[in-house]
Amino acid sequence: MTNATLKQLSQQLAAGAVSSVELATHYLDRIEALNPQLNAFITVDRARTLADAAAADAARAAGNAGLLTGVPMVHKDIFCQQGWKTSCGSKMLDNFISPYSAHVVEQCNAAGLITLGRANMDEFAMGSSNENSYYGAVKNPWDLNAIPGGSSGGSAAAVAARLTPVATATDTGGSIRQPASHCGVTGIKPTYGVVSRYGMVAYASSLDQGGPIAQTAEDCALMLNVMAGFDERDSTSLERAREDYTRELNQPLAGLRVGLPREYFAEGLDADVAKVIEDAVAELKKQGAQVVDISLPNTELSIPAYYVIAPAEASTNLSRYDGVRYGHRAAEYKDLVDMYEKTRAEGFGAEVKRRILVGSYVLSHGYYDAYYLKAQKIRRLIANDFKAAFEQCDVILGPVAPTAAFNIGEKSGDPVQMYLSDIYTLSVNLAGLPGMSVPAGFDRRGRPVGLQIIGNYFGEAKMLNVAHQFQLATDWHTRAPAL
Repeated sequence: MTNATLKQLSQQLAAGAVSSVELATHYLDRIEALNPQLNAFITVDRARTLADAAAADAARAAGNAGLLTGVPMVHKDIFCQQGWKTSCGSKMLDNFISPYSAHVVEQCNAAGLITLGRANMDEFAMGSSNENSYYGAVKNPWDLNAIPGGSSGGSAAAVAARLTPVATATDTGGSIRQPASHCGVTGIKPTYGVVSRYGMVAYASSLDQGGPIAQTAEDCALMLNVMAGFDERDSTSLERAREDYTRELNQPLAGLRVGLPREYFAEGLDADVAKVIEDAVAELKKQGAQVVDISLPNTELSIPAYYVIAPAEASTNLSRYDGVRYGHRAAEYKDLVDMYEKTRAEGFGAEVKRRILVGSYVLSHGYYDAYYLKAQKIRRLIANDFKAAFEQCDVILGPVAPTAAFNIGEKSGDPVQMYLSDIYTLSVNLAGLPGMSVPAGFDRRGRPVGLQIIGNYFGEAKMLNVAHQFQLATDWHTRAPAL
């Protein structure tokens, strides 16, 4: 039961081999035993989870069950969920009980999935290491001295530690793919607009995108079937026909053109990570894939462009946290302006303040053209690089991060070094493309390394097919940390 995939648990529930209450109890017991050392959860409500599981069992007994009815899951604490605390990893929202649910949560509820709890995360999704949470750092299940990656580190750590078969997550600059890579699990960020952002607490609105983290590509496909879909409440949600993301999973890879960007294998890439990616590419070649040398010349510019655009949007989005309507409010203040200042000083952590200040600066009079407008032009150049690349190949492969997970505290004193760890993921968000991470091996310290697969717009099914075929031939995704 512990190592069962989402699909296997669905089959066991359908066969009557296990009940939803039994499954939920099993995972809740593991969370109670292991979360004190991992810190992967912010909120767990055993009574509520078991009540929902009992209702799922009743629905199944009455013949009203869907494919995933009664399967337990976890939500990243960035998705509003009615009646649950939605903190976004921040003191600012530590007392916020959401009065409504995000579209993603509604979709999961409609599918019959059962919430085990709310996963820890970098505050307002700002971070690459999950050290920025008000509730403390999340630990990597493979090595408790290591970071799990961020900002969806709680979701990835929970799946890796087998505290849940699946978790929702979000990706603004790599926050699904990077923690999935560092924790040895599978995660996918779909094309921008495929998953509704309604009820997903905003960081950078033109970059944020929700997606699933699970053990396998097949599980991610099943979850994407649930999470994706048009939502009129989100102006960026794409109105397009629903698709079955499992439809291409069993297609052979013969003739698949795999692009390897030379910029992804240049100076700065750890030798262990490079070896893992080379071995993964060799496996796909054995299955008939053809390797194509490509170039993404503006890759290096993705970091400065992202760290202008994202903070600019964050400074606007986070202006709503002022102590007036909801969330934290300073206990003592002299007047309205003093209340604003003290509330925001107390409620936001250091990294959030840093990005708000940067964003406010680049949007200020006299600097907008020099920074923000120029960053948006670079963003277009990056998108054009991918457009040209996809004329030569079907998918792009490479590393997720330059190294495997680093130690907790190792880069916390140097924000620039922390930002550089996102170099292979940021450009995908700037272009709005889909991308995913698949477990592909380990470095010399036994820390997981992920293979990044990047697809063309709406190419999720093709990416998932590549990942699934890779996982049929390897066992990296089946390996679990010894806890």
